[in-house]
Amino acid sequence: MITCENQANIKQAAEKLFSMEPDWGTFYREILGLHGVVRRNFRSREEIEAFERSETYREILQMLAKLRRREPAVLDDSEPTKVITVRVPKSLHETLRIEAFEHHTSMNKLCISKLLQIIDAESVPAEA
Repeated sequence: MITCENQANIKQAAEKLFSMEPDWGTFYREILGLHGVVRRNFRSREEIEAFERSETYREILQMLAKLRRREPAVLDDSEPTKVITVRVPKSLHETLRIEAFEHHTSMNKLCISKLLQIIDAESVPAEA
């Protein structure tokens, strides 16, 4: 069940960690990751989706965005970088390339930003 107490605990943990100025990967892992504060407070998919519609979640995403704007000082060995390959039509690739250019960023950073956005269940096709 999503409660004000849960949200307050999550917000407090996020603000405390944010004040320590971690790299964005550490912040994501500790707050939004698989074993992070959010998933420890909300167990069901429904609770997580309800939390993702909250003001607290929007504030956490803003903190994450601020951390991502900083240049990484040193790579954190506790969070290895993984690579994913996404196959998209050429037209989508070109659109992403132009969008990245317009935002003065790399396609990688643009795609990470898009991956961090909220999705609803109806937007994701089920596997056949």
